[in-house]
Amino acid sequence: MTTVIDMIRNDYKAFQTSEMADSVQDFFNDTHLSHFPVLEKDDFMGSLSHNDAETFSFDKEINQYKYTFESFHASPEIELLELLQIFARHQTDVVPVLDEKNKYIGYYEIQDIIRIFNETPFLSEKGTTIIVEKDILDYSMSQIVQIVESNNGKVLGSFISSSTSNKVQVSIKTASGTINDIIQTFRRYNYEIISSHFEDYYLADLKDRSDYLKKYLSI
Repeated sequence: MTTVIDMIRNDYKAFQTSEMADSVQDFFNDTHLSHFPVLEKDDFMGSLSHNDAETFSFDKEINQYKYTFESFHASPEIELLELLQIFARHQTDVVPVLDEKNKYIGYYEIQDIIRIFNETPFLSEKGTTIIVEKDILDYSMSQIVQIVESNNGKVLGSFISSSTSNKVQVSIKTASGTINDIIQTFRRYNYEIISSHFEDYYLADLKDRSDYLKKYLSI
């Protein structure tokens, strides 16, 4: 299976800070990329966006616009979902790659990473996605996996899909096992179930009790 590190590209050379703005503008118009890495000799300086480059005076070097450079980057060993979050957070289709010495070694492109993601069991295998929520200091990925597996389920993938200063939501894709049993076990461990499930007998039972109470009170 293709891995993230296999997707490091060097199709185009990174910009140098000494490049003229007009050549950088031409590059973006030809490639339609949103960002591209900038080096000063061998030192990584950040990424320049297409939108910012369009505002530069064509006859100036881009080193005069260092204040527009964005500092996001990734490592060769980055996890797939973490890399996807960087793409989304910075609204970019290119993420520079730096080694353990912070030396630039290439870049990732979003279409390559999405192709890998589409090959993962999380998307390619059939299953049910459960979204749970808990206090950020109390949740545990290992506990989440244990809850699923203790109910004869199999975790195909999981990731933090949302977080605030005090809450975290985790999306888990499962195969096998009884969904209702998995959901009720999560509740016993004080996880709130955010996703809706036909097999959630607990909610069905609450609805039945509520309907009965309404009928009783109307007598």
